[in-house]
Amino acid sequence: MEETNSAIDEPTYRIRALHTDRTVTVYQAYRPGIGLPAAREGRFPAAWKRDRMTWIKPSFLWMMYRSGWGKKEGQETVLAVEITREGFEWALRNACLSHYKRGFHPDQATWKRELRQAPARVQWDPERDPHLRALPYRSLQLGLSGEASRRYADEWTVSVRDVTPLAHRVHELVRSGAPEAARLLLPREEPYPEPPGLLDHLRGQGPRELRRPVPAP
Repeated sequence: MEETNSAIDEPTYRIRALHTDRTVTVYQAYRPGIGLPAAREGRFPAAWKRDRMTWIKPSFLWMMYRSGWGKKEGQETVLAVEITREGFEWALRNACLSHYKRGFHPDQATWKRELRQAPARVQWDPERDPHLRALPYRSLQLGLSGEASRRYADEWTVSVRDVTPLAHRVHELVRSGAPEAARLLLPREEPYPEPPGLLDHLRGQGPRELRRPVPAP
């Protein structure tokens, strides 16, 4: 991942991701029984629970932090999942913040009602450097449930790749004292070209009006 600005200049809430004009890449980690068939077939197998919430992360290093470089139990297979930007943006437009913010949400009851109804939710966690230390700006975590989860698995997914060897190689370089060499191997995550207003209801800054769900693509 190459930073386009210094950590000081980087906005607190911004999506940075590997993306094309049609797709965006997100990361997940699974046990081999799920991850390996998904990578082999290029789609999630029937054993993948489509009725459960699943979290996707555009940040490779945040996924490394979460999965312990793909070495935590149940997270031994790290996947790079390429999905359509159309689906990604639909999920964001219909998402709500995963936590209540005074002064941003009208009241706690309204936020709880929105959380129950939304097919997606967002939380912003500190981005990570190659040593997995927290940086002063945030990384998007997008939770999908219900309709969003099903569409993610069966409609939005374009490709699934096993990037576990990359995770292990980057970790080896960091451990050996070569973080700059490790950086050269990282996915090129750049600011995502947000359509106007895409994240206004998710940055948690200032008052806003609740949005009605938009039709799925």
